[in-house]
Parts: sequence; structure tokens; C-alpha cells
Amino acid sequence: MNRSGNPARTSGFEQGAGRIRSSSDYRRIYRRGRRLHGQFAVFHVRRNDAGHARLGLTAGRRVGGAVARNRLRRRVREHYRQVVGRERLPAVDVVVHLKPAAAAANRRAFYRELDRLFETVARQGGAGDRSRDRGRSRR
Repeated sequence: MNRSGNPARTSGFEQGAGRIRSSSDYRRIYRRGRRLHGQFAVFHVRRNDAGHARLGLTAGRRVGGAVARNRLRRRVREHYRQVVGRERLPAVDVVVHLKPAAAAANRRAFYRELDRLFETVARQGGAGDRSRDRGRSRR
């Protein structure tokens, strides 16, 4: 059950099973995942061993104040929960990094871009992960 006691609204994402939480996971996805660029967000995608899709969200201070960043993160989470759904995605970790343009974006255009990027993830899966030995320095 979720906080309101309504079992119908409880999904794996609210329970934390579908979330990326550790900073080491974020670093690994940023370093070794592939990127999908959009006007309002960059998706970092990498295969995982969890057997289901996991979502992580980041937004830097340039996006806006805490209220604006949290509002955008809530919008992405809710859109993912209601529209995209984990069952459509392969077993990948997706980190959505919001760009500063997202704060001023038209809501419809913002959701359209999220749909396009999530559809690309669903179509391509975790294919094309970047390899360590492609000349990139290790930090």
C-alpha cells in the first residue's frame, strides 16, 4: 500500500524497486551508458541485471530553484508511471538529466519529447553500451 492506503496506486516505482538510488549506480550509468539527447533532457541508458527497468532523475541548479527542479522531477516520474510504464522497457537503467530549457518548456512539448526518448529506449533496448576501452580516461 502507498501512503494514502490505496493499493491500486502502488507500483514498483513508488516502492523503490524501479528507482536508481546509489551514487555509484549514477556514476556507472553516466560513464558507461549511451546518451539520447533532446531539447529538454538527456537520457543516459545502460543495461542492468535487475530484470526490469529502473529510473533515475537529475537536475542541476541551472534548471532553477529547488521548487522548479522538484516539480520537473515529479512530472517525469508521474509521466513514466502513467504513460510509459516499466513493462514496455527492457531491463535498462535510465537516468533522465533535465536541461535548463525544461523549466521554461511548454508542458505538451516536454511530454512529447519524453515520449519520443522513452520510445527510442524501448525500441533500442540497452544495445550500444559504451565500452571502457574506447580511449576514454578512467577517473
